[in-house]
Amino acid sequence: MKKSKVYLVGAGPGDPGLITVRGAELLAQADYIVYDRLANASLLGLARNDAQLISVGKRSGAHSYKQDEINDLLVDLAKQGKTIVRLKGGDPCIFGRGAEEAGQLVREGIEFEFVPGVTAALGASEYAGIMLTHRDYSSAVAFVTGHESDTKPQSSIDFAVLAKFDGTLVFYMGMGTLEYIASGLIDNGMDPEMPVAIVADATLATQRIVMAPLREIGRIALDADIRPPAVIIIGRGAKSDEQLQWFTSKPLFGRTVILTRDAAGNVEFARRIAQQGGSVMQYPSIELVGLIGQSSFETQISHLSEFEWVFFTSANGVDFVFEHLASVGKDARVFGANKIAAIGARTADKLKQYGIVADFVPARFTTAALGSEFKSKFQIAGKKVLLLRSAIANNDLDAGLAASGAQLVRIDVYTAKPVAFDPKGLVDQVRRQRDNWLTFTSASTVDAFFLSVNADVIKNRVKILSIGPVTSEQVRRHGLDVDLEAKEHTTASMVETLCEYLKESTDA
Repeated sequence: MKKSKVYLVGAGPGDPGLITVRGAELLAQADYIVYDRLANASLLGLARNDAQLISVGKRSGAHSYKQDEINDLLVDLAKQGKTIVRLKGGDPCIFGRGAEEAGQLVREGIEFEFVPGVTAALGASEYAGIMLTHRDYSSAVAFVTGHESDTKPQSSIDFAVLAKFDGTLVFYMGMGTLEYIASGLIDNGMDPEMPVAIVADATLATQRIVMAPLREIGRIALDADIRPPAVIIIGRGAKSDEQLQWFTSKPLFGRTVILTRDAAGNVEFARRIAQQGGSVMQYPSIELVGLIGQSSFETQISHLSEFEWVFFTSANGVDFVFEHLASVGKDARVFGANKIAAIGARTADKLKQYGIVADFVPARFTTAALGSEFKSKFQIAGKKVLLLRSAIANNDLDAGLAASGAQLVRIDVYTAKPVAFDPKGLVDQVRRQRDNWLTFTSASTVDAFFLSVNADVIKNRVKILSIGPVTSEQVRRHGLDVDLEAKEHTTASMVETLCEYLKESTDA
């Protein structure tokens, strides 16, 4: 049996990009990942496909596991000879009970390692433009818990000392005791006008900041409905400099972008949106299903040298083709005698990942443009052309190639099947908040999405961003307007186009 080890890993304050390199490496190696609610769930995407994921809750007021049960769980898993990552929000040892978990492991003779993480105080302050230390007004900073152990006979928090602290105080887990904290400081001599900032959902697109004098912060936070997770920053440094609020200045901050394509395809799309400060809601409306096993592709492989050109019409198609080739012990060399055409830059980039440089990529990324631009450059009358495509794509390219006199062989390598989902969360979101963008990346996602959602429910409640003209037309067939269309027909361009549009709207 291999030697077991438990890694107590800090996930950071929320933004998955703040995980350390060491933390990400361990997530990719672990047999088991035991995580709490304060760790961003998207980090679980770094795990191996066969890794076991165990949620243990651990948010204030909503614990699914008691601490003793978590300690015992880590020991039990380690005794199986497994590698375990205990993924904890923030840093594992700053009010994270890492010492208790490590202590149990030591008593059981189990090897462990601490992997530090960005603690909430640092993430919250720097994403809010608040300086915890500054040479002009704060030479010290203190981290204080706002939620002590229920088993302690008396509080360890000395408000008489904290009230005179000449620096910045940061309270963790203090929303439930906010009034107690404020009155404790004021009663012991702190200026009632001392600035206070509360940062909730720090480093996430849903981040909120509330500022008020110490004497009013309880009422202001209650009126604003500020809820955990949040940190409370008290001191002269709590006055955020608007010029330093870089995060809330991002173009998509405060906006929700709804993704509707397949789950795997949403990953990179979601990452780009988050990089621009947007909040993502995912409602995958399609599932991609390979068809190569049901097609004549295997037969055509032995005759590929007869084809002058091979056309790839999507990055997904490229993946399905090369996954099949790998399964039968073949690779890019089967296309050694062919010229390759790709529908656009993303498809061409995907081909490069498999070792193929496309011979032709149109200026506009549509099947119609691929056909028309190709005909203007190449003579293919009487030549064999292999078209590898989606079963549900339009027939513009097929018709164009056939009209040019090509001997066309079409193989459907995959299709998209509708995936039903419960629209309640989406409907609640668009009714509650107006600044929502609904995105569509293909005509098939449009049709599949509206199998689950009544178009009338979201009409005039969302703005719609489309990847291109074919998709836009399909949206209009459902009785909705398209507010914005990507300049280039890629998800990267969708995000870029949206950011430019919002910036221009703000500047105007």
